[in-house]
Amino acid sequence: MASQLGTLYVVATPIGNLDDLSKRAIDTLKQVQRILAEDTRRSQQLLTNFSIRGSLTSLHDHNERQRVEQVKAWLAQGDDLALISDAGTPLISDPGYVLVNQLRQDGFNVVPIPGPCAIITALSVAGLPTDRFCFEGFLPAKPSGRRKVLQAMSEESRTWVFYESSHRVLECLKDMNQVLGAERELVLARELTKRFETVISGTCEAVMAVLSSDSNQCRGEFVIMVKGLPEVTSAPPVSPELLLQELLPHVSTKTASQIAAKLTGLPKKELYQMALGLKP
Repeated sequence: MASQLGTLYVVATPIGNLDDLSKRAIDTLKQVQRILAEDTRRSQQLLTNFSIRGSLTSLHDHNERQRVEQVKAWLAQGDDLALISDAGTPLISDPGYVLVNQLRQDGFNVVPIPGPCAIITALSVAGLPTDRFCFEGFLPAKPSGRRKVLQAMSEESRTWVFYESSHRVLECLKDMNQVLGAERELVLARELTKRFETVISGTCEAVMAVLSSDSNQCRGEFVIMVKGLPEVTSAPPVSPELLLQELLPHVSTKTASQIAAKLTGLPKKELYQMALGLKP
């Protein structure tokens, strides 16, 4: 029976430039029996552009849980389905987690069709360390909640990334300036792959100044990337023998063992005997 089950394809769609939709994604969307879309009206424009005539069904934050059983029924009867979001890769700050999680638990086949993702697109041109990074999605809309998250992330050593909307971006930068400090380095990417794509690098204060002086820079969709703080590394432990060798030419054996005990945590008697053995 398992071989007769349908497959859910998780399909990434363009974040701006329609030419970024891969041939594999187009072929998949054309072959499936049904397409689950966050906003069917917006997705219909994409499908029309590529002459895709798939049957659209809405799946968004408000109806996802109710859709799960219906999706399972379609897959059980052998239908192949595709899941798309308004832009980018589904589940990345978009609907789909509840559905995919449940389908995987129930043994259904879920296949990724990779493609555009705003986080990765932004990081690829930011010039920030990308060997390690963390993603925070959208920060809280309320200032108090936003500042709380910023404070919690303030000492993060990895590059950290989050999305922000046009009507909150300037207020968010002001909070960042207050919590992280004016000199914290960050990169703001706006309208990626679109006509007015902008990538601004600099200190928090400098980036905020750019947006404050040009209202056009406050429009669109934003990815904000913050450079992590350098990791604080502890000094290697001091060898008690080396420490005593440095102290003995300058202080008495007793004083040297007392200082060494304080710095190493070892017993004074043990260090005193070690010091005696080091004396000429």
